[in-house]
Amino acid sequence: MSLHPSLKRGQGLSSVRSVMKRTERIKWLIERGLWEAGDKVRGLAKIKVVKLKAVKKEKPKDEKKDEAKKDGK
Repeated sequence: MSLHPSLKRGQGLSSVRSVMKRTERIKWLIERGLWEAGDKVRGLAKIKVVKLKAVKKEKPKDEKKDEAKKDGK
């Protein structure tokens, strides 16, 4: 049985989550040494998801190609 089209999520409707799930928070805390086995699972502090924008690097220009274009070759 298929899912009705009105119930499907479009790609434009998805948004960035602002808070991690409990399992993600525990993994994050373990990586930083702030949580150990035996600590309480409930009542963890919420951790904001920080989305970083990637900076695009400029491609190096080939001087030979630029000179060839100027010469008309």
